[in-house]
Amino acid sequence: MAMTPAPNEAFIREVDDAVRQDDLAHFGKRYGLLVVALIVLGLAAFGGWLLWQNHQHNVADETGETYSKAMASAASGKADDAALKTLAGSATGGYRAGALLAEAGIKSDRGDIKGAIAAFKAIAADTSLAQPYRDLATIRQTAFEFDDLTPQAVIDRLKPMAEKGNPWFGSAGEMSAIAYMKLGKRDVAGALFAEIAKTEGVPRTIQTRAVQMASIMGVDAEIAPKSGDSKDMTANAQ
Repeated sequence: MAMTPAPNEAFIREVDDAVRQDDLAHFGKRYGLLVVALIVLGLAAFGGWLLWQNHQHNVADETGETYSKAMASAASGKADDAALKTLAGSATGGYRAGALLAEAGIKSDRGDIKGAIAAFKAIAADTSLAQPYRDLATIRQTAFEFDDLTPQAVIDRLKPMAEKGNPWFGSAGEMSAIAYMKLGKRDVAGALFAEIAKTEGVPRTIQTRAVQMASIMGVDAEIAPKSGDSKDMTANAQ
């Protein structure tokens, strides 16, 4: 006697469920230990990653504190040479660059100009450091070497930085403008001084000198007002 449709479907489902349970049982017997081992390894790896992350944060905090203290000591004239040396070997680019620049500056403060020049030159050539740090080192190196370089050498070396938009435009532009003066290119120098004066972000001391130098070159210039300054506070060339 043939089964009616409803009982037949129920029977098929029961058989299917039984087959699934049997498959799972065989899978568990065959691969159960492997699955457990993979889960344990995964949890261990995740736990190790969390520990590593925590360690990295702790190291970063300690390095940051060491850096702050070392920079404060250097600024006060009582440099912590050991701390700076440690930071100069740091894997963190910013701390390393800051320490290297501080060490080079300290050499100059101590009268070791040749050592300072060599240190700044090495920083400028270090491709593992971010470009702004390398550019600053180039500017500092050039400032110390300025009197011994030809005007054209100064211009060529500082050309990438002596452009509006570069963070070191003020310093690089000022030295480049003086170099143009030495070459007798007063019009170029005057225009560059005027550009420095009106560029926002350039230190006010450099802007003030730029206005004065532009005036000597026969170029009218004025200092760009800082945010919040009134228009009346612009300084015109005398």
